[in-house]
Amino acid sequence: VQLQASGGGLVQAGGSPRLSCTASGLTFSRYVMGWFRQAPGKEREFVTAISGSGSTYYADSVKGRFIISRDNAKNTVNLQMNSLKPEDTAVYYCAADRSGSMRFLPVTSREYGYWGQGTLVTVSS
Repeated sequence: VQLQASGGGLVQAGGSPRLSCTASGLTFSRYVMGWFRQAPGKEREFVTAISGSGSTYYADSVKGRFIISRDNAKNTVNLQMNSLKPEDTAVYYCAADRSGSMRFLPVTSREYGYWGQGTLVTVSS
């Protein structure tokens, strides 16, 4: 299984970049896909998740600003980030759940078994 994230970079506060993650080596539609982030000096934290059928869940810190979506035909999950703030600066990781049979949207990293390499998003004020 491989997850390849892209789309990070330097963005001004208020900007709206989009991250993408392409998966291979798994039956993509069966997996919950999630995005986590890790800011400098902090622990990795949950951002959002989406089920194979499109149900979503967001952390309070990004609710109303970020939108997760997926294209099962293209094995891709996207994260549209809007109204970015300097505190959104972090390495963003996409992840697939550890079993491919989750009946809920997990928010803890231990429920995800496959991880992308991370992409850095830096928000300048």
